[in-house]
Amino acid sequence: MSGNQFEVFSQSLLTLVKGKALYSGNSTDSFQEITEAASRTLQVKRASIWMYSQDRSSIESMDLYESISDRHSKGENLSEIDFPAYFAALAEDRFINADKAHQDPRTAEFSKDYLALHGIESMLDAPIRFGGRTIGVICLEHIGEARQWRDEEITYVSSLADLVSHAVEAQKRSIAEAALSESETRYRNLVDNIPDILYKTDLAGRIMFISPSVYSVAGYRVDEAIGMELGKQVYAEPKERERFLSIILSNGAVKNFEAKLLRKDGSHWWGSSSAHLIKSDDGTILSIEGIIRDISVQKMAQDELSYHAVHDSLTGLINRHEFEKRVSYLLAEIQNSNNCHAMLFMDLDQFKVVNDTCGHVAGDELLNKLGQLLLSTISKSDTIARLGGDEFGILIQDCTLEEAQLVADEILKTVMNYQFLWAGKVFRIGVSIGLVAITKTSDDFTELFRQADAACYLAKDMGRNRIHAYHPDDNELAVRQREMNWVGRINQALDEDRFCLYAQAIVPLDGSAQKHYELLIRMVDEQGEIILPGAFLPAAERYNLIEKLDAWVVSHACKLLAEHPQFFAQVDFVSINLSGPSLTNHAFLESILNVFSEREISPSKVCFEVTETIAISNLDAAIHFIKTLKKSGFRFALDDFGSGISSFGYLKNLPVDFLKIDGMFVKGIVGDPIDYAMVKSINEIGQVMGMQTIAEFVENNKIKELLTTIGVNYGQGYGLGKPKPLKELVIGLISTTG
Repeated sequence: MSGNQFEVFSQSLLTLVKGKALYSGNSTDSFQEITEAASRTLQVKRASIWMYSQDRSSIESMDLYESISDRHSKGENLSEIDFPAYFAALAEDRFINADKAHQDPRTAEFSKDYLALHGIESMLDAPIRFGGRTIGVICLEHIGEARQWRDEEITYVSSLADLVSHAVEAQKRSIAEAALSESETRYRNLVDNIPDILYKTDLAGRIMFISPSVYSVAGYRVDEAIGMELGKQVYAEPKERERFLSIILSNGAVKNFEAKLLRKDGSHWWGSSSAHLIKSDDGTILSIEGIIRDISVQKMAQDELSYHAVHDSLTGLINRHEFEKRVSYLLAEIQNSNNCHAMLFMDLDQFKVVNDTCGHVAGDELLNKLGQLLLSTISKSDTIARLGGDEFGILIQDCTLEEAQLVADEILKTVMNYQFLWAGKVFRIGVSIGLVAITKTSDDFTELFRQADAACYLAKDMGRNRIHAYHPDDNELAVRQREMNWVGRINQALDEDRFCLYAQAIVPLDGSAQKHYELLIRMVDEQGEIILPGAFLPAAERYNLIEKLDAWVVSHACKLLAEHPQFFAQVDFVSINLSGPSLTNHAFLESILNVFSEREISPSKVCFEVTETIAISNLDAAIHFIKTLKKSGFRFALDDFGSGISSFGYLKNLPVDFLKIDGMFVKGIVGDPIDYAMVKSINEIGQVMGMQTIAEFVENNKIKELLTTIGVNYGQGYGLGKPKPLKELVIGLISTTG
């Protein structure tokens, strides 16, 4: 190296070291000065600094200086996937001295897309090391003829790489200092502006330090608070300070200690304190440091939540959960005393009229006003609750059943005399009340509530607007309770799919070989025994479960018929019974069409049976239901025909295919001329109207012969075939026909 070159290189490095940019912490300025110095000193057209990505799978340009345009740029990215040879060379942490970059195996892969594009013939890359590892590379690119890099040039570039390392270090130090300064500022701002109160006291509770937030929370300036004694001047109840001190002395710290505290104006606020002891090296307690958070809002919210947990949000009366707790408490307490109490279960009558006529806002207002009216009727020692919907409960303490009856009478009169005015309309409502005594023999709340509920609904059944008292030997209540017990069993059987289908033959009386069957539902109990529908259908109808059973029958019948097309092909039709609620439910109508379509079952082989009473009581809905399904090919039978009133007058309006003559006439036709005449008359009317007739309760051959003589088309009854499991019937028919 000539003396002149050494001076040039030294002067370049000295200028960079003395410059402001290198140690400013601004890497952008530092990198630009270094790339410009490299380009100017080594007379190369392009000088750049590249840094590894975190996973070292790529390098990114931090600065590229092009002397021709005197322009800096950055952001270009090179990936190890695209340039594996170059990255392998970088990994060796050595100089890449590529005099002939197009032929050098370390850089040749840049030839077409990079070197040739910029006219670069030679490259010199020096590793940048920091913290004991290579973090990047400084790259010199020579344009023109191939250039052989001299040792002194390589040494110079190595020095530049060291300066890049210094610039990186300066930047990291600057960032750390800025972070420290920011942290200190944040801490100062925290102490000055934090809504929580930072404090320090001596063991006696005298305040030694407190943050300015004490003013916004408690009304004291810092200088006023310093020296105050917590036990005497801050705690609303000094014993709470003693409890706090006991905990912190035992454990060395306390967390979320809640206490009621005093403001400067004497008002109260709630604080939650977390604190710890400060000790000297010899274990002497020097002070207590902590933080107090104002939790007054949370406490108010907790109080509100506690209120809503036991009160009905609409009426302000206690809710069902709290009512149950109070009744259960009395049940437990009564075991150790001779007291007796009573419970009323009340269900409003005609409440739905107000809701349907004026809307739910009016209904809510009625419930609210009635709640307050009932509250004013009972004594202060009694409890009234809204149990849900339009149901209320009253707990009457220390009274006999007769005394409770008097209270119930007064409540009944009060409700009956009440007039509710809304939008110019006046409404009167009633209430059905179930009354039950609470004595030593009473079971738990669930049983007591069930008894009161049953008594209330019996009062409804007896005409509404009355009181019914529960007695263990009440036969009517026993029937109702048995039905209510069936509700749980029906729901459980539905959940566990413990129903099955039976089939009873409908036999042609003309001797033809047609096969017709009525599908009948059975319940399977927990022991696998079959339960006949007469046991559970009344409860299903009373407690609105009958639609679920109808849906189960339709769904499972479709499934079984779809799975056994051979059986379905052999029958003329199968009958499925439908209830009144299903007949008026449009969604159920749609579900029938959907399930038969999905299963691809021919509707022409399915006949739905509806009773005469149901059809006539819902005539318009029945006609719409029947006509809609008949358009798809389904057939219909009118069941129990003759049991209703004005049967013949309504018959012409119902587009049914079959008349099922009520069995009460059929079973007596052999010995009763009136029954015979009724059956004959019904059959003749049906035939004239183009309907086929089916006689029920065909119990013997004499009945069958008379029906054949009369001209009835089909018979059904134990004399022609008992119901049998549908699956058994299906398998039997398939096996006999091969």
